[in-house]
Amino acid sequence: MTDFKDRQKGEESKFAMDGETAFKVAARRNRLLGEWAAGLMGLTDEETDGYKKAVVQADFEEAGDEDVIRKVLGDLTAADCDVSEDDIRAKLEECAVEARRQLMSDS
Repeated sequence: MTDFKDRQKGEESKFAMDGETAFKVAARRNRLLGEWAAGLMGLTDEETDGYKKAVVQADFEEAGDEDVIRKVLGDLTAADCDVSEDDIRAKLEECAVEARRQLMSDS
């Protein structure tokens, strides 16, 4: 019975660690996307910092990536940047890969 409980605790720990890692990757990915979008909009360094935080915050509105895509697309459209939703989705995937790479190198 002890082996089962130990295995169960190990699985619970792994599940919690996986969730934490996924959260960190998503947050870093969103910051990278925000930095990219801020560059397209010509924001200052200070404005870029604030914008990156706003993109991360947008991800808490609903499950999935649609809230982030909607925010960035709306902001880029308002700034007269010629970027499509597909462009943003592609950049989001690129940022996800980079975020994972950065987190792996930080460990």
